Amino acid sequence: MDLSSLITRIKNYPGLTRKQPIREVFEKLVMEPSFGLQLPNYGDDAAVIPWKGEYLLLAADGIMPQLLINEPYAAGKAAVMVSVNDIYSMGGRPIALVNVLAYGDGVRRTEVIEGIRKGCQKLRVPMVGGHLHPDAPDQAPALSVAILGQAQKVLRSHLAQTGDDLILAVDLQGQRGCRSVVSWDANSGKTSEEILYRLEVLPLIAEKTLACAAKDISNAGILGTTAIMMENSGKGAVIDLPSIPRPSGIDLSDWLLAFQSFSFILSVPAGNSEKVCALFKERKIEAAVIGKVVSSPQVFLQDREQREIFIDFSMDQITGIKVPL
Repeated sequence: MDLSSLITRIKNYPGLTRKQPIREVFEKLVMEPSFGLQLPNYGDDAAVIPWKGEYLLLAADGIMPQLLINEPYAAGKAAVMVSVNDIYSMGGRPIALVNVLAYGDGVRRTEVIEGIRKGCQKLRVPMVGGHLHPDAPDQAPALSVAILGQAQKVLRSHLAQTGDDLILAVDLQGQRGCRSVVSWDANSGKTSEEILYRLEVLPLIAEKTLACAAKDISNAGILGTTAIMMENSGKGAVIDLPSIPRPSGIDLSDWLLAFQSFSFILSVPAGNSEKVCALFKERKIEAAVIGKVVSSPQVFLQDREQREIFIDFSMDQITGIKVPL
């Protein structure tokens, strides 16, 4: 696929385009809170709450209905996994989860619950409560999970700095995942100890203050999530496609869109990049510098001699959320 076609596919991918309505919610509920004290949140994967000299992290995630209908067990596992990743991506450690489940079909509802239980067991985070709607229409099930975490130091989404290296850390020891979405499953087949040892590198990086910003690779994919970080930070980037770590046997365009079970993008001062990559690699995680943060508000994709604009934030937006300049 040529570079222009690749850009067109990614920009039209539902995992990216579905981020568009976020701005309205953000402006009405986050920018104008009715009471209380909070730290500014510009695209963070979890809310940051100062607490007794450290931070509580609070996040919520919802699962796409098509996954709940087609693969209810996988949906339950994914709900736990994405929530846990949100906490680790910000340098935190999970404490507990709650859920809201709406499913009228008792058989599929049981599969979702079994998936949630498996996810909690594997990632060792307790599900401590929730709410059930057992009379929801079968064609409109819903599952949302909220998670509480704790952090000594926090990695934010909007603090990428001009000149930073962009480091992609991804577990290539996996397989294609769910059928309902393009995905990469790097958790199945690994023990809890192996998974948590890999995840623990994020709090370590935060506590050593080695990175400026981080996000986990969401359903917007590698390039989409990286672009969102740049949008949140009021920056741009040059991304070198051949530098992106990728497993054999998967097409580049599919890989760039894949929903990942273990993949993070970090904005790191150049002097710290070697240390950050080494921390991942000693945990059998592939980590590579895939680009550079720039001051101009464009994200460029580079493929050897070719370079094209992926998105220009002076004209377009993904979420519309960025730190005030």
